[in-house]
Amino acid sequence: MKFRLLFLATFLISSFSIAQNLMTPETLWSLGRISGKGISKAGNSVVYSVSTPDITENKSSSKTYVMPLEGGTPGLVTSTTEFLNNPKISPDGKYLLTSAEVKVKPVTGTDFYPQLTKSNALIYDQLNYRHWDEWEDGKYNHVMLQPLVNGTVTGDPIDLMKDQPYDSPLKPFGGPEDYVWSPDGKTVVYASKKKYGTAYAVSTNTDLYSYDLATGKTSNLTETNKGYDVNPSFNTAGQLAWLQMKRDGYEADKQDLVVMNMSNKSVMNLTAQRDDIHVESYTWASDGKSLFFTAPIDGTLQLFNVIYPGLTKIAPVIRQITKGDFDVTAVVGQNGNTLVVARNDMNHATELYTVDVNNGNMKQLTHVNDDAYAKISMVKTERRFVKTIDGKQMLVWVVYPPNFDKNKKYPTLLYCQGGPQSPLTQFYSFRWNLQLMASNGYIVVAPNRRGMPGHGTKWNEQISKDHGGIVMQDYLYAIDALSKEPFVDKNRLGCVGASYGGYSVFMLAGIHKNRFKTFIAHDGIFDFRSMYGSTEELFFVDWDYGGPYWDLKNAAAQKSYKEFNPSNFVANWNTPILIYHGAKDYRVPLEQGMQAFQAAQLRGIKSKLIVLPDENHWVLHAQTALVWQKEFYKWLEETLK
Repeated sequence: MKFRLLFLATFLISSFSIAQNLMTPETLWSLGRISGKGISKAGNSVVYSVSTPDITENKSSSKTYVMPLEGGTPGLVTSTTEFLNNPKISPDGKYLLTSAEVKVKPVTGTDFYPQLTKSNALIYDQLNYRHWDEWEDGKYNHVMLQPLVNGTVTGDPIDLMKDQPYDSPLKPFGGPEDYVWSPDGKTVVYASKKKYGTAYAVSTNTDLYSYDLATGKTSNLTETNKGYDVNPSFNTAGQLAWLQMKRDGYEADKQDLVVMNMSNKSVMNLTAQRDDIHVESYTWASDGKSLFFTAPIDGTLQLFNVIYPGLTKIAPVIRQITKGDFDVTAVVGQNGNTLVVARNDMNHATELYTVDVNNGNMKQLTHVNDDAYAKISMVKTERRFVKTIDGKQMLVWVVYPPNFDKNKKYPTLLYCQGGPQSPLTQFYSFRWNLQLMASNGYIVVAPNRRGMPGHGTKWNEQISKDHGGIVMQDYLYAIDALSKEPFVDKNRLGCVGASYGGYSVFMLAGIHKNRFKTFIAHDGIFDFRSMYGSTEELFFVDWDYGGPYWDLKNAAAQKSYKEFNPSNFVANWNTPILIYHGAKDYRVPLEQGMQAFQAAQLRGIKSKLIVLPDENHWVLHAQTALVWQKEFYKWLEETLK
């Protein structure tokens, strides 16, 4: 009996200790990353892939599975052909719609001087000479028709954009979603920004083009719209949907879901009725009468449905399907009243769920990371509302360490979101992972400050031309409000962020008035003038700063360069700072981080610069990511704990 009791006690203690393990960088980078591929042809199963990082090899491997829609044991598959239709094959089976890089313009020294075969010079006479993480080399993405015979590729591809110095898919992030077949197979619609050189760098005006297979003629379907037109998709009746922004040069404009009736080219905006709706992704419902889409709302990403009235005068009706403290990030497919979606929250990486479209009920379908999470203590996330300097109520996510004890005092981090106009939701990042931060003993304060969709267009747009203004007060009001709590150690406050969040760190370092004891910035903007002179997508700085620094008559621009430029406030820096920067980041070039580090060093401030030679604006390699994480928590241990 004593032995049984001893065994039971030991078992319970062992089980408890396993469940109390904390999230670590190694655990984070061992999780499977799920991507839904679609519902099977038969409609009874879902196909998805799982990518798993291999730290030793410094790369990821991927496997594909099929699982019944009612759940169960997934089966490993080597090819998806048996299960999924290929939407890029023409309805008559004669062509495969694809894309390829095509050399259009001479750029290299060898292009101009063929005899100099070892030259690696790049010669430019216009912008855009580099983009995101690549130098322009005269090659462009072109949409291609590859002839098929009995499903086999044959013959030479037909270039739908022959000799054009334009891209489709769009660079840097476009893919197969940028080109589609019409249901009758007579036309191809593709997205492209048909501007070249400097005009390309200062504009966001992408359009949808229709290529007629019979005549070879191309027509612009969206010529009257001056902003983004992307992600075209047909329903079976031949009506064309896409995502649209209105204003040229404004990359974070309200993004709406629009539909064109191809018979008369009439266009209907389905989401204009909702000021708080900024559509992230969408898909047609299987009956072609409505569309499902995801959008940020109140600090989460949720699933919506909107009816397309067609040629009637009935107003589109928007219905929110899901609600809760989680993010629905994508729709994978539909079978009747059941959708399969991707879902995550601050405690869990993406898994697939089924959703009943009638009532929003959700059921977890995949369980790729269940075993890992069963051994990890979860963190608590809480909604708070903080009154801002102008009397608004601002949503603030607060993330607490596992086994939080309100009678203890905790070091606390202000998390500054990037974007600048991107939502701060129940996201799950493999770099800025709030669960991991909290698991290391920190309370995390994450404000939904100005410049975030999901709280109305006015709230989102207040950040433009005011980067260092009221937004900085949003940050300070959030951390000041939480600092009043007895469990927050006001003597151990840190501030961290990347991209616009990195800019925020640099800016707050000069105006925080000794609130913070440490800063961490990744790929942040330090100096507006040099940023304007070296960034590649000039439409961003033109819109958000107000224009170039040499335009002395432009009051908005001059205010930005004077009042919102972090380098102007370095004389006030007095706090330790860690700076990361990717050497292949051409949106916010490496020199921004170098300047900040050099300023800190010359002022005698404890500082560290970590250069990531093979990374762009993200951190994509497993071993580099682990160095990033280890240095992050090492720095906090040195400066905050």
